[in-house]
Amino acid sequence: MDVTDIGNKEEGKLNYRKPASGKGVLLKVVRTAQQVKVRFLHAAFNTTGESFLAGDHHGNIYSIDISKYRFRLVQKTGQACTALALGSNQSREFLVALVDNTIKCFDQDTKEMVSCMRGHEGAVTSISIHSSGRYAITTSSDTAQLWDLDTFQRKRKLNVHQSIGIQKVFFLPLSNTILSCFSDNSIFAWESKTLVCKYQLPVPDHGARHTYKTFAVTQDGKSLVAGGRSNLLHLWCLDSKKLVKVIQMPTQVRFVRQLEFLPDSLDGESSQTLGVLGQDGIMRFINIHTSKLLFHIGSHNNGINAVTISPTGRHVVAIFDDGSISIYSTQSLMEDLNHLLPLLAVVSDSAASQAPSNLKVKSDTIQKPANHTAGSKQRKIRALAAGSAVEDKENQLYGGLNKTRLVGLLKAFGEYPAKYRMFVWRSLLCLPENYTAYNSLTEKGVHAAYLSLHDKYPIKSQKLQRGLQRVLSALSHWSSIFGEAEYLPLLAFPFVKLFQNNALLCFEVVATVLVNWCQHWFEYFPNPPLNILNMVENLLAHHDKELLQHLVDCGITSQLYVWPLLETLFSEVLTRDEWLRLFDNVFSNHPSFLLMACVAYLMSCREPLLLCSQKRDFEYFFHHRNNLDTEAMIKDTYRLMNNTPAEVHPRRMLLGFTPLTKDSYPVFNHYPEFIVEYQNREREKMRQQELEYLQERQEIMLQRTDLVRRQAEEDTYYVQQELLQKAEEQRKIILAQAEEKLVQQRKNLAAMKRDLKAKELQLLDANRNRLFKHQQDLQLSQLHRLDEEILRKMALHEEETSAAFQALDLRQMELEVERKQLQQQLCKEQLRIERQVADMRMKSTEGEKELEDFPAESHKPGSDHNWQQDAECQQHDNGELEKKRRTLAESDRLTRTMSDVAGKEWDEVVSQRGRLAERQRSRPAAYTSSQGQSSNTPYVRTATTKPATPKQAGSNGMVCLNSCSPSESTATILSLDRGRTHLDSKERQLMKQIKCLREKLVARALEDNGASSQSLYTH
Repeated sequence: MDVTDIGNKEEGKLNYRKPASGKGVLLKVVRTAQQVKVRFLHAAFNTTGESFLAGDHHGNIYSIDISKYRFRLVQKTGQACTALALGSNQSREFLVALVDNTIKCFDQDTKEMVSCMRGHEGAVTSISIHSSGRYAITTSSDTAQLWDLDTFQRKRKLNVHQSIGIQKVFFLPLSNTILSCFSDNSIFAWESKTLVCKYQLPVPDHGARHTYKTFAVTQDGKSLVAGGRSNLLHLWCLDSKKLVKVIQMPTQVRFVRQLEFLPDSLDGESSQTLGVLGQDGIMRFINIHTSKLLFHIGSHNNGINAVTISPTGRHVVAIFDDGSISIYSTQSLMEDLNHLLPLLAVVSDSAASQAPSNLKVKSDTIQKPANHTAGSKQRKIRALAAGSAVEDKENQLYGGLNKTRLVGLLKAFGEYPAKYRMFVWRSLLCLPENYTAYNSLTEKGVHAAYLSLHDKYPIKSQKLQRGLQRVLSALSHWSSIFGEAEYLPLLAFPFVKLFQNNALLCFEVVATVLVNWCQHWFEYFPNPPLNILNMVENLLAHHDKELLQHLVDCGITSQLYVWPLLETLFSEVLTRDEWLRLFDNVFSNHPSFLLMACVAYLMSCREPLLLCSQKRDFEYFFHHRNNLDTEAMIKDTYRLMNNTPAEVHPRRMLLGFTPLTKDSYPVFNHYPEFIVEYQNREREKMRQQELEYLQERQEIMLQRTDLVRRQAEEDTYYVQQELLQKAEEQRKIILAQAEEKLVQQRKNLAAMKRDLKAKELQLLDANRNRLFKHQQDLQLSQLHRLDEEILRKMALHEEETSAAFQALDLRQMELEVERKQLQQQLCKEQLRIERQVADMRMKSTEGEKELEDFPAESHKPGSDHNWQQDAECQQHDNGELEKKRRTLAESDRLTRTMSDVAGKEWDEVVSQRGRLAERQRSRPAAYTSSQGQSSNTPYVRTATTKPATPKQAGSNGMVCLNSCSPSESTATILSLDRGRTHLDSKERQLMKQIKCLREKLVARALEDNGASSQSLYTH
């Protein structure tokens, strides 16, 4: 066997050699980089089973095509992968789980990453993709996550307790059920859309407790098997949700590492063959129903690490411990299968006891049965084995079945078990399973005769429609006659509906039926098979002449009462179960059984047929279902097969069963070739004429379309012109109306403007009056405030003046007191002076007398000197007195001056107070008259009578200042003048401000009156 080393190549060819019998190895692939072998870790098949992906330890993903024997590098991830999975057949995308706990989606053709999905904290151990290819489940030890592959978004997440790990979560085939298996051996089924728990599978509680590590499910999704840390396998039926079997592997198997079912498309996808990979690296394939060890792969020297089986079951990919990949052919491995003997040791019927049946496989080597007699049961088994050994080899069928035994079971039960019907039919018909030949037929595409099949035979299911079209096209490419037979869709439809999931099986079943049970049908083409119809008519004449005579009398021929049954193979007159039961017997007998069944059907419906007399009644009868006992009809068919004479028996004219040949299908030419060729030529001619006609029609249609288009354009042009004229007239009318409306609108607008202007003027006038009123109010308030300020200041001034007067009175009183004191002093001084003068006079008189007496002494120097001193002192005193008199006179004059000034100021204050009171009384009338009169009207002032001055008041009882003493202080008078000057300056400023405000108010009133008068003149 040649070994292909991929190395660092990105694509190349694989070394292939046809496997020897019993070996089964097609290819062996290894990869070395720099003289170091790189281990492959995982592999995954596509849905067709013709190619698979393989990932190595360096992160390289290779696509290996088994049919073309080529490989190609599709991706370099740079990390080792932990799981691989491919999507649907239409998609070229695949999912790969990497050691960094991410799942990435890549495209095989473009080698680009489509998406990266994150969320797992541990390594992803498995990826399960739904049959629709839309959803995927990724499983790690701590969680399982459901992904939408259209958006690559996570939909749901399954979290479990840390103490309970997850073993595996996956989709069941052909259903929307998710199966979850946990480390505590609990197994739950969930609805994928709602995630509602549907059921929990029972786990055996008797005996030693087993830990499940690996699981496998059949392709039909009806059986589940689990294994783990023991050599026991538990088998459940998912329909009944019960544990049906416990299978014990040989003692060499102590631990089950992997379980994989070997699909078989011809056994109804029930997958009876199970592959069990043990801890010793050997994968043993057993039959789960018979416990027969079929074959094994691997060895102790180089054990198997992982196994992947194609969906069709044709190839097995094994990854060995050394990192190499071997591709096995299951057909080659099972060539010697019929020579193996079952190794069943213990079988307990589950129907007889509640416990599941126990099947024990004793050894993995093929042993001959021991030659001993240990009881009647062993003797019976040996006798049966010896009897089966001498049976005719013609009765030996595919899969170890015996035709004679099958026919015996069929006669006993009336039908084959529904679970094994597909497998039995495959064995009875000896289908060759020619994949290559069938692919060559399907690659030719849809046959021209069935391009419009959906128009003639509309089917609601698109899948059935495509399947029927595919099978009929393959049959037409195989033989030209099948493209001409109009009844072929009716004949093939029940098989297409039954085998819709496997087109190859459907094609080969229909081809086998056409070759064996439709013999001589096409000799009178395009007419019905008159020879076959005559055979049935002869049989009916032999067994029921009365019924035949009635049909003849009614003008009913065999084309009406036999041909509808044959061309539809009873599918129109029987139910599905009745049809399956009938064809269990048809496929198990000679091809003449079908013709006998037609006669038996007529005889079973004898009474209703005798009551019919109209042609349309017979037509309806043979195209619709009728009340019929199928078992009685089948028994009548066997009776007719046995009791019919040889001269009228169809066996004399029909050949025995002939299976299809292997590798390529036989030539089918049992038909008038010249008619078919003529029809083909005529059809081709008609097709050419039709093409020419279609071309001419297309040209005519184009011309007609062009003519219609031109005519339409002309019509459109004239219509457009008319429309334009109408539109122009309409536009003129509209414009005239618009102009009228515009004029009217302008008039209305002008009136509205006038009204608005008048309203605006009214509003302006009202606003102006309101503003003027507001300004007047403000000015009045300001005047009130100023008046109050003036009054306050005048009150303050009066208080200061009264205080000054009081101080002045007090000063006058002080001065009066001082004057009186001075007068008293002066009087006293005058008296003293007078006394001194008198004394001096007296002294002078006495001196004169003394002088007279003593004239001599008076002329003495001393006496003259004293007298002179006395005269000087007297003169000095007189000067001082005169000075004091002048001072008092000056003080009296100043006091009179101050009194006059104070009287004048008091007169002014009194006059101001009178004028303010007069203004307050005359202000409202003055402001009201100012709106309609000129602002030049002077304010009216009324003079107020001056009150009595302090001088006058003083003459009535007060002391006059003229009599004040001249010793009054000039400092008090200066301070009083200074305060009076300050008050006078403030009063003058206030009066000046009031005068300015009044002038502004008069000027603004004049401006407003002038503006209003101008606006009135304008309007």
